[in-house]
Amino acid sequence: MAHVSNGAAADEEECFEDAFDRIPSTCRMDLQTAIQETQCALNLVLNNKFSQALDLLKPWWKDSMYHALGYSSILVMQATMTFEHKDIQTAMATIKEALQTCQRFRKRNSVVGSLSSLISKQSNLQEEEMHAELCYAECLLQKATLTFVQDENMISFIKGGIKIRTSYQIYKDCQNVLSMAQDTAGSSSPF
Repeated sequence: MAHVSNGAAADEEECFEDAFDRIPSTCRMDLQTAIQETQCALNLVLNNKFSQALDLLKPWWKDSMYHALGYSSILVMQATMTFEHKDIQTAMATIKEALQTCQRFRKRNSVVGSLSSLISKQSNLQEEEMHAELCYAECLLQKATLTFVQDENMISFIKGGIKIRTSYQIYKDCQNVLSMAQDTAGSSSPF
């Protein structure tokens, strides 16, 4: 806690300010730092330090697509290893939130933009939007996995299959955009 004083007399009541429970939305994690922190968390996971990895990712998991992907991945991994109903429910809720976080960074298409992209077959994704598409596709694959684990009926298999198909389409579209960008820029890639 930080002591806040305005130099007034000592008989005034002291005022203390607490730290934020969540990082204010005006603060924003840049893409490279998010990738580096997520790589550090991955190294922690690979060294069996799951709780430290979760602690590293937790402050930003609702504001950064890579933190959301990493945080939800660890919980999905835990759910698929334990098959505990509580772990599966927690992972499912977290993966839904991670999908929403990634969705905020994805390219927003208007009706006119969608029609023009269908005609021109070109996409002008920014670097952050391309990363958001990839993170969204990965989260969708993890949600499909959880759908299979959560309930083993035919409807769950169909839902999981649709999620896998959607994820595949996103990966395919990203590959096409990357190939077009490499063709137009020569051998160097903007991504």
